[in-house]
Amino acid sequence: MATPRGVQDTTGVDKSANERLLLLADMSVTYNGVFNATGAHLVFRTVPSTSVARTCTNTVNGVTLAGELLFSDYQLTRADSGELTWSAPGALADGVVPTWS
Repeated sequence: MATPRGVQDTTGVDKSANERLLLLADMSVTYNGVFNATGAHLVFRTVPSTSVARTCTNTVNGVTLAGELLFSDYQLTRADSGELTWSAPGALADGVVPTWS
């Protein structure tokens, strides 16, 4: 999970150190798990065929970060040892600044 901000250098000719502005906020996540046909697969199986934002809520130590995310991939991987795992990367969809609450 990442919540980066863009930074732009704006140093004037009258300065001898860098000046910067914070730009727009963003959010991205990559969810990973072990395949379960009745769990995450029901949520992410439509990623390749639909273009809908999904409300995702991440909770850490009782604090929540929620966002409307677009998922760009739902990748299933079978390892040589036999386990079937999945990965789904998502990025902020609606321009609302993600904030912890």
